[in-house]
Amino acid sequence: MVQISYSGFMNEQRIRQELLERFTRYTAIDTQSSLERADAGIQPSSDGQRTLAELLLSELKALGIPDVSVDEHSYLLARIPPTPDSETVPPFGLCAHLDTALDAPGKNVRAQLHEKYDGTILDIGNGLILDPDENPELAECIGHTIITSDGTTLLGADNKAGIAGIMTLISILGETGTAHGPIEVVFSPDEETGHGMDRIPIEKLKSRAFYTVDGGAEGELETECFNAWKCEVVCTGVAAHPGTARGKMVNAVAMAASFVQSLPVRESPETTSGYEGFFYPLEMNASCEKAAISVYVRDFDLAVMERRLDRLDCIARAVEAQFPGGTVSVTRTRQYLNMKEKLDQVPEVLEILKTAATRAGISVRMKPIRGGTDGSRLTEMGIPTPNIFTGGHNFHSRTEWASLDQMTAMVRTLVELTASWREYHVLIPC
Repeated sequence: MVQISYSGFMNEQRIRQELLERFTRYTAIDTQSSLERADAGIQPSSDGQRTLAELLLSELKALGIPDVSVDEHSYLLARIPPTPDSETVPPFGLCAHLDTALDAPGKNVRAQLHEKYDGTILDIGNGLILDPDENPELAECIGHTIITSDGTTLLGADNKAGIAGIMTLISILGETGTAHGPIEVVFSPDEETGHGMDRIPIEKLKSRAFYTVDGGAEGELETECFNAWKCEVVCTGVAAHPGTARGKMVNAVAMAASFVQSLPVRESPETTSGYEGFFYPLEMNASCEKAAISVYVRDFDLAVMERRLDRLDCIARAVEAQFPGGTVSVTRTRQYLNMKEKLDQVPEVLEILKTAATRAGISVRMKPIRGGTDGSRLTEMGIPTPNIFTGGHNFHSRTEWASLDQMTAMVRTLVELTASWREYHVLIPC
């Protein structure tokens, strides 16, 4: 059978322009989520996420999408109707998240263009540079249009590149009349806090499979991620006047410092890569009487994860022994699981995506996600959800950047995915 490349008929320059306009419009909205508010059950955890959701709602209505809504928690659900010859095709879904990360400032993002990148060091502002010797993915983008912030904030490609790509896809489908079945689109809040799927209206979804559009470099498709736990460590001491503290005081600040110091240095985010897991002490609030530490624990192997969690309990007992009269508690909360096992049970979902990428002229690269996506949780819930690249890089930092050329390749892949799904959905078990 001859495979037709639908994206080959796209006006690529026009697509680049629309992508850029959408991306810069979305990144200008401050949608940083709040871990404290999200952990307290407040969703969305920031007002900017609702602002962006309402903007996307109005844009989708302007594109002629009749079935689109935003609920009280800022989940946007849109249903793209099928073309007249494709009503019997079962739907598939696309997902991206509204919020940006908490690791760097996210307010007043000012996107900058660096056109026809020549392979030299990029001065992005605020004393920050992008050196291709330290960023090998940048060295692969000579001739591309590179987008950065001005160095005072993150850029927000994670995940507004994905949102811009999905919105541009919908625009293309409406203009070109490309044959496709029904498509469900979800834009979700609070992914960066680990709460992105807490209140998703799962009962309303009809898709056999979803695809998150939340990855990195061109061609990267992902079907495996960390297993993830968040551990709340509470050190309880005994307060006393420092002048008469001998034999009385048990300093919870010192206990917390000892706990963090006992975490293995060679198993931290900054010393690991590939399939290596880690302990990540994320936040600490401490006084003499009580100290609280949030520790993220990550590993691809569930059995190794269990040993990591047990190790935290062992460290807690050791700190108690070091500080008689003090106590240390560790409370575990599972955030998401590695989606690989469940995705391996329906390999056709990935094969359709690979076919789409190949048709779009993309060289496919499979790699693990050193993190998680909303797709991790959706897969747990029974909807297999691989991840698609967006062209974004250096996420969660002031040196975050995106390639407009790779973002355009993302859109080509999404166009081909709609066509490939229409042809090959029959391969997926009902």
